[in-house]
Amino acid sequence: MKYLLDVNLLIAAILDSHTRHECADQWLAGKSLVTCPISETGFLRIVTHPKIYGVTMPVAREALHDFIAQYHALFLPDDLAALKSPAQNSEQVTDFYLAELAEKHQMKMATLDTRISHRAVEVVS
Repeated sequence: MKYLLDVNLLIAAILDSHTRHECADQWLAGKSLVTCPISETGFLRIVTHPKIYGVTMPVAREALHDFIAQYHALFLPDDLAALKSPAQNSEQVTDFYLAELAEKHQMKMATLDTRISHRAVEVVS
């Protein structure tokens, strides 16, 4: 099974300082991982935000690059129209889009978020 990583799991997997880093790190072992433009740009946006993690853009890019290389993560283009997502409110837009994208490609979307109810979601705990 291939796992499309959502933004929160990608952050936890890469940043040692994340409270769920150990959990994410253990879960990653032996998994076939996938990223996409949304998960990669979401990672860069959040970890470089000065009020959240404040990592510099060059360091964040290098960390993402190293993670992708270390885990031989595949890259999945965002090839699903936004209107194909069944999101019912603004809080669901990205989560449901990623879950639908994963399902379209016979994958699971891996996340730390227990509030996402979708058949293609696997919660990492």
